[in-house]
Amino acid sequence: MVKNRTPARAAATTEVPVVGMREACPCGSGRRYKACHGKESAHAGEALVRRPFEHLPGECDWIAMREIVPAATAALQLVPAYAAGKDVTVATVLPMAYPALVRTDGTLFVGLQTRTGSGDVSRDIAAALLAALQAPDGTPVAYERPGDGPRLQDVLDLAAPFEVQVRDGFDFWLDGVELTTEVQESMERANGAVVPTERLQGVDAAYWCRIGSKEHLRWVLPHDEEPLLDAMARLRASGQDGLGPDTRLIGSFRAHGLLVPVWDLAPGSTAEQVEEPAQRWAERLADAMTRSTPLTTDERRARAGLANRQVTIR
Repeated sequence: MVKNRTPARAAATTEVPVVGMREACPCGSGRRYKACHGKESAHAGEALVRRPFEHLPGECDWIAMREIVPAATAALQLVPAYAAGKDVTVATVLPMAYPALVRTDGTLFVGLQTRTGSGDVSRDIAAALLAALQAPDGTPVAYERPGDGPRLQDVLDLAAPFEVQVRDGFDFWLDGVELTTEVQESMERANGAVVPTERLQGVDAAYWCRIGSKEHLRWVLPHDEEPLLDAMARLRASGQDGLGPDTRLIGSFRAHGLLVPVWDLAPGSTAEQVEEPAQRWAERLADAMTRSTPLTTDERRARAGLANRQVTIR
């Protein structure tokens, strides 16, 4: 028997009310709601959002705190509807990798380097933040899937600056936090793994670090990938992609929709010594980004090499 499809077609142009997932869909298709119009709500937030921090002030620094900076914090300003008189700080990581916690003094912390699973990191972090706003003082917040709730872009004051404070370790955890043995041990383990890191002051979202005996610069760039690769290929082909003598652009990785080039620096280089070369490189890149002529053979070869040295981090 062929079912009458007219009710389903008619429902496509009207609002279908929400019912229980196992109930018959109100559109008249004869299927359960979860297999019909409930599919979209059942999977809300599961689709991967390529640039979850897009449109936030300091998008590149959000990515850096999420993926490459060991210990850092930044104060957040919430829109009035959510503010509730709370002081809110985002941190790279919290004790026990909690998504968020409220200290005994009422200060709220939300973590970036934590479990997320909805496909939208922004929605996951916003859900943890909102849960912490409702939590009693002195309590952590466990991870829960956020459904189709608000994102950071809805919760935060987008006119407020995002200013990252890089930390030497996680001692800020202990202010107002009960020093249980578990928390103390977690902090000591985390401090022992901290890679010395500094944020450059003359350019945005560029982070010097020392890993073992080597120094590197990791720089989150805000440009769309295709024109950025073209511009970087022009610099490489002309021998202008380095940051001074004994430095080398070794590759890049994608993180949350943006490209992060990585340089090996001259042995013993400090962050201060990289400031001026980084500013000059930024000027060269800006000039290369304005060029619209087709890539030369050497530039195409350089671009292929850059593309082959990429990895992707969600």
